[in-house]
Amino acid sequence: MPIARFFQFPLIKLGGVSALAIAIGALTPVQAANAASTATETVSEQQPDRSERRAERRDERRTRRQAQRQRLRDRAERSRRDNRGDRAERRSRRVSEPNIVRAREGRRSERRAERANSQRSERRSERRAERRAERRGDRGAERRAERRVNRAATARRAERRAERRGDIRRAERRANRRTERQAERRAERRRDRRVERRGDRRAERRWDRRADRRAERRRDRRAERRWDRRAERRAERRAERRQYRRWNRRAWRDNRRFGWRNYRRANRQIFRLGRYYAPFRSHRYSRIGIGFRLDNLFFQPRYFINDPWAYRLPNAYGPYRWVRYYDDVVLVDIYTGEVVDVIHDFFW
Repeated sequence: MPIARFFQFPLIKLGGVSALAIAIGALTPVQAANAASTATETVSEQQPDRSERRAERRDERRTRRQAQRQRLRDRAERSRRDNRGDRAERRSRRVSEPNIVRAREGRRSERRAERANSQRSERRSERRAERRAERRGDRGAERRAERRVNRAATARRAERRAERRGDIRRAERRANRRTERQAERRAERRRDRRVERRGDRRAERRWDRRADRRAERRRDRRAERRWDRRAERRAERRAERRQYRRWNRRAWRDNRRFGWRNYRRANRQIFRLGRYYAPFRSHRYSRIGIGFRLDNLFFQPRYFINDPWAYRLPNAYGPYRWVRYYDDVVLVDIYTGEVVDVIHDFFW
């Protein structure tokens, strides 16, 4: 609304202050509208400036990239030209006059060598042919000589065969005479043997009686000697029993040197002897103690523990022997079979 018309309203008749206030209130929206219109105009003016700048930047980048590509192409082209020039120079060097001369000389030497080799091969073939011809002629003469020798040898063989036939007949006659003489001699020997046997039998009968008596005497002497030996052994055993001291179980078990339990913990493989084969098939394990008497089959040498110290056991003396009984170890008096000491579950 124009300001002149505004002041034409009848409100101007009011006081001066109120009229001024109304005029200012009417002017403020008009100014705001003018400011908004100016802002939109400036924004619309700025937007085309930004798009133009972006387009300019893109063009600059494109031109830079094209320039770089062109530089790279120029460099590649230069390197190709340089390589071509180098190759041409190398070829020119290779195909120079001295090289051509050398190549020609090499070809001539190769041709000469080929000719010499061909001539050598021809000469060798000629020599071989000559040698073959000579060999063939020599072989023909040799064959003829061999045939002559063979004919003479066959004639000699025939003569020898005829001579042998006559000799064989004579030998047969001699052999027949010998066989007849041998038969006569054998018959005479048989007769003499029969006579001798009759006398020998009589003499043998006499000698047999004497031999029987001698054999009986020898048997008696041997029996006496056996009984004497047994008596001596028994006496020796009795003397040994009297001499050896009685086994003391507490003496070695209280000694720390024989610590077989700790030794078994550290060396279990030594105490694993394998399966125990009893002397009787039907025999089963039964726990035995001190004072029990074992059969002599249970303390045979195969059950002996020959090295007690390997299991940290004391050495046995006198008639005592350490013996394995299943998984137990037993100290046995081998004369009486009495169990003097025992350790149960000794082996694994």
